[in-house]
Amino acid sequence: MNKLLCILLAMMSLTVAGQYQSRVWCADKGNGTYVNPVINADYSDPDVVAVGDDYYLTSSSFNCVPGLPILHSRDLVNWEIVGHALERVWPDSLFGGLPAHGKGVWAPCIRYHNGSYRIYWGDPDQGVFMVKAQRPEGPWESPRLILPGKGIIDTSPLWDDDGRCYLVNAWANSRTGFASVITVREMDADGTRAISEPVIVFDGNGTENRTCEGPKFYKRDGWYWIFCPAGGVSTGFQLALRARSPFGPYEAKKVLAQGNTPVNGPHQGAWVHTKYGEDWFVHFQDKGPYGRVVHLQPLTWKDNWPVIGRVPQRGYCGTPYLSYRKPKAESRLIVTPQESDSFNLPRLGRQWQWQANYNPSFGMPTSLGFFRLYTYKTNDNFWNVPNLLLQKTPADRFTVTAKLTLISKAEGQLGGLIMMGLDYSSLVVKRVGDGFVLQQMTCRNADKGGAVIVTPLAHLAKTGQDDNDYQFAIYEEVFLQMKVDGGIVRFAFSRDGKHFKDVGEPFKMREGKWIGAKMGFVAQEPNVKSNRGWIDIDWFNVTD
Repeated sequence: MNKLLCILLAMMSLTVAGQYQSRVWCADKGNGTYVNPVINADYSDPDVVAVGDDYYLTSSSFNCVPGLPILHSRDLVNWEIVGHALERVWPDSLFGGLPAHGKGVWAPCIRYHNGSYRIYWGDPDQGVFMVKAQRPEGPWESPRLILPGKGIIDTSPLWDDDGRCYLVNAWANSRTGFASVITVREMDADGTRAISEPVIVFDGNGTENRTCEGPKFYKRDGWYWIFCPAGGVSTGFQLALRARSPFGPYEAKKVLAQGNTPVNGPHQGAWVHTKYGEDWFVHFQDKGPYGRVVHLQPLTWKDNWPVIGRVPQRGYCGTPYLSYRKPKAESRLIVTPQESDSFNLPRLGRQWQWQANYNPSFGMPTSLGFFRLYTYKTNDNFWNVPNLLLQKTPADRFTVTAKLTLISKAEGQLGGLIMMGLDYSSLVVKRVGDGFVLQQMTCRNADKGGAVIVTPLAHLAKTGQDDNDYQFAIYEEVFLQMKVDGGIVRFAFSRDGKHFKDVGEPFKMREGKWIGAKMGFVAQEPNVKSNRGWIDIDWFNVTD
């Protein structure tokens, strides 16, 4: 019913160039209410800044490029991708070769200060970075390493009323050997360097507040507030800490927990105070292979404590709403993050990311109505292929259909659709002799070098070839399909785009390193000395 409503509303609403409306998930019910998640995709560790009627969201992007996605909304419910703040992850020596899974950009914080937008994040292996822009759509300045150090994560600045600046952060146990503490230090007035040492202001060790992390720093009516989750990503809850000084001492209360709802471990996010005087909280829920999806909850003040979600009769710990009235806003536009792509622009769609810093040899947009993805030369499993062209999954249930042509110049070149994670499965066409074989390629524990299981499914005659012998190639035009439901992927293919045949074995999706499973395209070959082959991708459609 929710999907049908979204389709009908999309047909009724004013069409605005460049604004996308999903056919598989829409949070806006069209009657002044919304359903959670407001973004049913893996935007983990979301943070939001409010500037007038506009809201801008960013999230963790780890090694995926471009990084630091920027989403825009006018009502906290309808979101679209408007850009990225990070074109390359620094340094190129680490992120410009094989994928550095799980490293890079952890838990960013976006703020508006002195007329510019700033994003801070902790790279657990290098320290605290900051990027800056006059407009959230960009261009963004090159990232600056403002605080070198190992294990500093989840950073959030606060500019006080007197112009002083403070930084709160958590610590990565995997890099330091300790965790479950929140620290505060003072920065210079511009927030570009530390001028004091860190002070532990909250300690969750030995209590139910273990793994306290993801802090966000705020001030309200003379009180300093740190919002942070604790108790584990999929099993935890949200805390609010308050003090009269940025360095504490802080009181703490649990202000959001799962309760009897299906929203497990309501985890870190952002308190948003709107121009209309309302307070809201954006947080994520860990949905396993689908990643960490974004929820929106009302925030109510009770005895000077923020209660998030449904207010209890006693105490201060709220529970998540599955549906609620929309925030006050002037906008009535329904828009969702982009998914389908016809590849008709001279740039890559903003929904797409690579597994490492981009190189033109990965592939390039064209002015010819398709995207060209070149074969990557390796015998390794796809975990170590940097030029996988991927995007986030958009719903629990959906179908992906793509039209592509493999142009093969040598034996063994292949290309097709993939569902990528710690385990992955792909449906590809591979050149064998003067023809092609449709095959499923599945790998368990890909991150640990797991073996690839190859299952031949059909022999396909070539659909075309070059007109001359110079770097001669043969072609295979094919329609490939992935059907996803309940975390299970089923594959199908077609020669004409109308009649599809189910093929292969069902595949159980699995998340990646700190991210959800991602869907998209792979092109690979084992030939070190041959001319590259490629796939020309005509379109990629996401439907119900």
